[in-house]
Amino acid sequence: MELDDQYWSGRYIKNESQWDLGAISTPLKDYIDQLNELSVSILIPGGGNSYEADYLLKNGYTDVTVVDISAVICSELEEKYKAYSGKELKIVHADFFSLEGQYDLILEQTFFCALDPSLRKNYVLKMYELLKPNGKLVGLLFNRSFESSPPFSGSKEEYLELFAGEFDIEIMEDCYNSIERRKGTELFIKLKKHESI
Repeated sequence: MELDDQYWSGRYIKNESQWDLGAISTPLKDYIDQLNELSVSILIPGGGNSYEADYLLKNGYTDVTVVDISAVICSELEEKYKAYSGKELKIVHADFFSLEGQYDLILEQTFFCALDPSLRKNYVLKMYELLKPNGKLVGLLFNRSFESSPPFSGSKEEYLELFAGEFDIEIMEDCYNSIERRKGTELFIKLKKHESI
């Protein structure tokens, strides 16, 4: 199975995105609410319906980038956010691993779990490359197994080992404010780009 534009666009057309919450997740909302710099550059990889971007834009953030491999979802976002597109919001139709640029903050929300596990080390290295000095990767990772994929399974032990070389792990703990149906299955992460590589 090739997890490419055709695959993901097909799922969006058929409305087969079963882990789509329909709104920003509580943990990311709470994290964003404590930020105090509206001009911080923020990347949302595998943005999907981009509820995080919606929340950021409505709260005055001025430098938000969404990248997604699906042409269908990118087209929908361009239409939905045309008042912001090309100004406060940049929508990029691309494979995440081809993305260039650097950001202060990257928000992780069900992108990692949508990638084939063989790409996880590449994910870490690309996140490192895309972050500015002292940049942070913040969000949620599933701490559970799935019978069918994607989403793909993962565990805290695996993640600690995976990220340790490139990131200072400031927080990686059970999420206390998950939505009801995800309680006990998510880790909240706040990882700072390690500068001594």
